Amino acid sequence: MKGKYRLLLILLLFIVIIIGLALFIALKFLSLDITLLGEKEMTIGLKEEYQEAGVKASYLGKDISASVKIEGKVDTQKEGTYTLTYRIKKNGIEKTVERKITVKDLEPPTITLDGEKEITICNIDSYQEAGYHANDNKDGDITDKVKITKEENKIVYEVSDHNGNTVTETRSLKIDDNKAPVITLSGGEVLSLVIGNAYHELGYKASDNCMGDITKKVKVSGSVNTKKVGTYQITYEVSDLNNHKTTIKRVVNVISRDKAGVIYLTFDDGPKQGTTNVILDILKKEGVKATFFVTNGGPDSLIQREANEGHTVALHTASHQYSKVYASMDAYFKDLESVKDRVKRLTGEEANIIRFPGGSSNTVSKKYSKGIMTKLTKEVLLRGYHYFDWNVSAEDAGGAKTANQVYKNVTSHLSKKRANVVLMHDIKAQTRDALQDIIQYGKMHGYVFEAITYQTPMVTHGVNN
Repeated sequence: MKGKYRLLLILLLFIVIIIGLALFIALKFLSLDITLLGEKEMTIGLKEEYQEAGVKASYLGKDISASVKIEGKVDTQKEGTYTLTYRIKKNGIEKTVERKITVKDLEPPTITLDGEKEITICNIDSYQEAGYHANDNKDGDITDKVKITKEENKIVYEVSDHNGNTVTETRSLKIDDNKAPVITLSGGEVLSLVIGNAYHELGYKASDNCMGDITKKVKVSGSVNTKKVGTYQITYEVSDLNNHKTTIKRVVNVISRDKAGVIYLTFDDGPKQGTTNVILDILKKEGVKATFFVTNGGPDSLIQREANEGHTVALHTASHQYSKVYASMDAYFKDLESVKDRVKRLTGEEANIIRFPGGSSNTVSKKYSKGIMTKLTKEVLLRGYHYFDWNVSAEDAGGAKTANQVYKNVTSHLSKKRANVVLMHDIKAQTRDALQDIIQYGKMHGYVFEAITYQTPMVTHGVNN
């Protein structure tokens, strides 16, 4: 019995020893502590410097933080999630903690607006995008990803990069429209039209400070009775989006024929395919007769057409070579007879209206025969010819290179106080292109068009050689 108790006592003692040892070890383990400073999980920007927050470690109340070992690294040049392990060992006991660091692009893109950030416009619909550019530090040019939203007083631009970093930019709009449209009439606001001539609208343009060209929105009303002398009005009206209205009127005076000025359209140096034929088409369309001072060049058919359509076929020169034409009196008339024979052969008529190459006032002839123009201007009359110079020049053989220049040169020198003999060249494209506008201008301003005949009073220059 005593042996049994002794055994039981030994067992209890062993248990006490084991429990004590366990308590001792547990006490030592619990006395070792490691704690993260800062966040356990954190996010930092790409290429941003990582700042280590550190840990705090203690054993049996003593600070042993300096003994902590850090395992792992953070590459801030590359996106990703990195793990740092903090490890401490003391008397065979080890403890660890971990920190997760996510490296991510946190920098938002940039939006750069072209033009002004505050723009004055008439209304939201009239806004024209001035332009913009968007760039990201990693994605590069992302202009095509920009979303634009129109609001009442602003335009909002928004863009995001691949990481969802978003930026917005705003352009302010100031709504201001206090101007009415402008209507400009081609040919002026007062026109004169000879009775019996057709009225052709000379045209107009309308523009608005907000809407730009609004010519197509113009409403035209009124009519002209070309068969009755009187004063008529054509009204032009247009409105912009904000209901600003502009109205102007054109006054058209239909006058009697005895108050009209006369225009003689004359063409030198032709004929020429591509220009003369188109000029004849325009004259036919407008019902206008003209005078053609022809040469030996160009198609026979065009000279025949000139005569068949009621125009005057007159003589200019066979060759238009000054050195040949003005070498002598005989040389001049030999050249003239050559082109005269051509006209007779093609039209069956004897042409007796002429124009000297360079005009009767030319001085180039002096280089080849001094005093020849003084002699020729007398001799041609003795031989039954009438010669014509001009008092209005299109300058199409000189400085006028465009149809607009030709038009201005002619229309700005017309006068109702005289017969207007207009010098043009039917071999010039700019003259061809200006002709219809010139004719319409003349009709609208009270002129009539006639062809030169043998009965037409001569218009001549002073002789300079």
